[in-house]
Amino acid sequence: MNVNQSAPPVPPFGQPQPVYPGYHQSSYGGQPGSTAPPTPYGAYNGPAPGYQHTPLQGVSRAPPSSGAPPASTAQAPCGQAAYAQFGQGDVQNGPSSTVQMQRLPSSQLFGSPLAPVASQPAVLQPYGPPPTSTQVTAQLAGMQISGAVASAPPPSGLGYGPPTSLASASGSFPNSGPYGSYPQGQAPPLNQAQGHAGIQPPQRSAPPLASSFTSPASGGSRMPSMTGPLLPGQGFGGPPVSQPNHVSSASPQAVPPGTQMTGPPGPPPPMHSPQQPGYHLQQNGSFGPARGPQPNYGSPYPGAPTFGSQPGPPQPLPPKRLDPDAIPSPIQVIEDDRNNRGSEPFVTGVRGQVPPLVTTNFLVKDQGNASPRYIRCTSYNIPCTSDMAKQAQVPLAAVIKPLARLPPNEASPYVVDHGESGPLRCNRCKAYMCPFMQFIEGGRRFQCCFCSCINDVPPQYFQHLDHTGKRVDAYDRPELSLGSYEFLATVDYCKNNKFPSPPAFIFMIDVSYNAIRTGLVRLLCEELKSLLDYLPREGGAEESAIRVGFVTYNKVLHFYNVKSSLAQPQMMVVSDVADMFVPLLDGFLVNINESRAVITSLLDQIPEMFADTRETETVFAPVIQAGMEALKAAECAGKLFLFHTSLPIAEAPGKLKNRDDRKLINTDKEKTLFQPQTGAYQTLAKECVAQGCCVDLFLFPNQYVDVATLSVVPQLTGGSIYKYACFQVENDQERFLSDLRRDVQKVVGFDAVMRVRTSTGIRAVDFFGALYMSNTTDVELAGLDGDKTVTVEFKHDDRLNEESGALLQCALLYTSCAGQRRLRIHNLALNCCTQLADLYRNCETDTLINYMAKFAYRGVLNSPVKTVRDTLIAQCAQILACYRKNCASPSSAGQLILPECMKLLPVYLNCVLKSDVLQPGAEVTTDDRAYVRQLVTSMDVAETNVFFYPRLLPMTKSPIESTTEQPAVRASEERLSNGDIYLLENGLNLFLWVGASVQQGVVQSLFNVSSFSQITSGLGVLPVLDNPLSKKIRGLIDSLRAQRSRYMKLIVVKQEDKLEMLFKHFLVEDKSLSGGASYVDFLCHMHKEIRQLLS
Repeated sequence: MNVNQSAPPVPPFGQPQPVYPGYHQSSYGGQPGSTAPPTPYGAYNGPAPGYQHTPLQGVSRAPPSSGAPPASTAQAPCGQAAYAQFGQGDVQNGPSSTVQMQRLPSSQLFGSPLAPVASQPAVLQPYGPPPTSTQVTAQLAGMQISGAVASAPPPSGLGYGPPTSLASASGSFPNSGPYGSYPQGQAPPLNQAQGHAGIQPPQRSAPPLASSFTSPASGGSRMPSMTGPLLPGQGFGGPPVSQPNHVSSASPQAVPPGTQMTGPPGPPPPMHSPQQPGYHLQQNGSFGPARGPQPNYGSPYPGAPTFGSQPGPPQPLPPKRLDPDAIPSPIQVIEDDRNNRGSEPFVTGVRGQVPPLVTTNFLVKDQGNASPRYIRCTSYNIPCTSDMAKQAQVPLAAVIKPLARLPPNEASPYVVDHGESGPLRCNRCKAYMCPFMQFIEGGRRFQCCFCSCINDVPPQYFQHLDHTGKRVDAYDRPELSLGSYEFLATVDYCKNNKFPSPPAFIFMIDVSYNAIRTGLVRLLCEELKSLLDYLPREGGAEESAIRVGFVTYNKVLHFYNVKSSLAQPQMMVVSDVADMFVPLLDGFLVNINESRAVITSLLDQIPEMFADTRETETVFAPVIQAGMEALKAAECAGKLFLFHTSLPIAEAPGKLKNRDDRKLINTDKEKTLFQPQTGAYQTLAKECVAQGCCVDLFLFPNQYVDVATLSVVPQLTGGSIYKYACFQVENDQERFLSDLRRDVQKVVGFDAVMRVRTSTGIRAVDFFGALYMSNTTDVELAGLDGDKTVTVEFKHDDRLNEESGALLQCALLYTSCAGQRRLRIHNLALNCCTQLADLYRNCETDTLINYMAKFAYRGVLNSPVKTVRDTLIAQCAQILACYRKNCASPSSAGQLILPECMKLLPVYLNCVLKSDVLQPGAEVTTDDRAYVRQLVTSMDVAETNVFFYPRLLPMTKSPIESTTEQPAVRASEERLSNGDIYLLENGLNLFLWVGASVQQGVVQSLFNVSSFSQITSGLGVLPVLDNPLSKKIRGLIDSLRAQRSRYMKLIVVKQEDKLEMLFKHFLVEDKSLSGGASYVDFLCHMHKEIRQLLS
């Protein structure tokens, strides 16, 4: 971005500009745009792109990133639709080498008065008061150039200036192309209830409410009308470009030479060096015409004189397109949030606070509301009326993770024991005592905050109130001062009114030919010998209370008696699988320490016993039935660990046939691929839930196994599924054993029931997750671990009150690993609003996407996939159109304006639409789709965030000794430099991409080979080498794996290698091979949808 550059000739102000700034324009009137001479950058190692941009009027522009010229391999030639799916003409993907930003006619931009910024509340209260109009005036006064009012257009294409947004100059094209603009002078109806930031050059202190693609940063009020040309050598003092999302303090501003400032001097003016300290560089993702280096990219190439080139003769206009750097960047938003909110603890005492993003590492202090690790909401300020909620279409939902694991520096919930009387509850609605209950009449009674019922306080619970009406012991009692806590449950909360026995784990091992041949059985038996010492235990217990049992099976089942008094284990065979029973009680479930010798002997014998088996057929439903019957006979809850290899085709209940049919994709029958083949498994799951029998399934298929049907029982019992296709011990051993260890050791609540209560006005209407519901209110979970979430949607059933807000209470009744019956309570208070702007200011996009993905993934069971996709797009368009119509200040119809906290909604939603479930590529199997559908259903917000928008980390950008985590780069091919190495992770997959021009020293340090060509493609493990780079990258891989709930297997991918296609599937900002839109294309399509709604 050059501030010192002289202004090239520009058209006079009143004349409409025949261009859609930012949109590729060749398809308007059917004339292909003129092709210009080729740019110096083609796709790396590939042909020159099909269309080019010439530098305009001699202004050159920095290429996008260090080293790598833009990749434009997937672009369509001019005039040919590159985005057939939405029929939208050719908006291409990949960077442009020059982008000219045009002014709009002055009448359109500057006709309206200064927006009333003073009335716009700050985004987050903790950061200080909202700006006042005086601040705005002071700022504008400080922008005088040589004493005259700041004037005229900026240097063409590069400086800051009046907003240019994705705007059509109204009147240039009468309803041209797919984006028909509004008639001259007619804008969508808008409500100016509060000041709005986003379509104007930002002022420095107002916290941004909206982002539009106009100003270099989002925020601020309109500039007054300016006239007169800029003198040569003068620029326009632009605001700092990477303004953080939620900060309302003023930051210094770059000022061009010859500028007089009223007020304190700013930093020195930028020189030709792009890295001049003190000058705010354009960060990738703040909006605006200039495109400086990204957060972790250096200058495009050393010594490049990117600024200050002399204007040349005018040239014909090339086709316009959106600059990928001028649209909201997930990476920028994540970095800003980390910088702004990562250092301070998040204190939960204030109602309706939006927490930091899931990608930010922060400390939580519980002061009355549940930590965001337990509950995250789509909005922390919910509409008072159902009409308002319908108008905005923002789903009101909470993603609840009741047993979430906390970092070591945060305390686990306190356990409160009220003795035989049990926890105190409201007599009417049965809500549990919590900090929001109101004590009255000197503390003798309390008013329920959920249903307003007045209850007596039992004598043993009585305490006096202080002068504020608070109990004097409030801070000594967790249930009166904290958002999350546990009660010990009394016998009334137990099945059959008796305390439960400790749970049991049953390991059920497939010993058919496939399982033996791959070495799976031997590997598993060897691992179990040591793993059984690590069963979950309660608090400081010396040993686990959990008992274990063993079953092997193929077409028949083998039960083992491992009683401690036996010298050798005994095997009992049940061949009547149609009428399953458990042939022994005593000696089947045992304490691991008492029977250790017998168990070790059994695990040694199993691989030998079946070593010569030729039995290929397996059963499946009878195995689960047997495990459940065993738990029933032992009168305890527990978990079955099933290790299974093939489609169960043997004659038995639950027998399945191969029904895989790719021809059904994109037809109305596609939904049958996600539905179970038979109802037998639902019935079985229901019985398992009643018994508290949770099923974890480990699948090792070589071909189709019908995951959609086999996963029904794990899904409905709160279990997990793990899938290792084409399992080979040498390649998959580490991943399988790591998953197994984690799964066996994690803390689980058994035989659980969860109820979500709300204050009057809203109620829980819908539930998503690995759960079973026999009525409309109780979520039944045979098992629930610390990784699983339950997503709850709320609807209005009455009017809410702004004063009292809205309350949620999640109560989970469960049996701990030690057999103790407990209640875990989480409380959360939300604000209520009568202004739509307050709703949009307090939304959480990551949670919104989590909910929308789960909603869509459930939708494919009953509707064609295309219908599900269209519904998502329509809902997103409605949310953004409602904001545009009711909250944004008036502006040209050609501008796309997004709420500040939802500016990433389009990019993330596009990732959901392109996912394998909703838009499969040719290589994605039916089982893969069913498996992913299953996983996403119970993911938490952090997991869906990285799953849909993977993290792409450059490896050699920062010095080797630096310990701080490198910021990610955007998930797009054009961000890859062929001289670098990148790590990509999405929670399930881990790729190390190696560029073809990586330095030889780096290759040697990392792979212990002398050249790029000697690196083995598809390598699954890095050699352990004693050098700083190798240690750093292996350490980073270990830390990424530790953050995720499943082990991510590493795949090394070389540039231009056949595996690169698999890697590119995860570069979600680009066009996908299966027809998914690029981010740029989808944003244009979203804009079109919004405009249709508004007109």
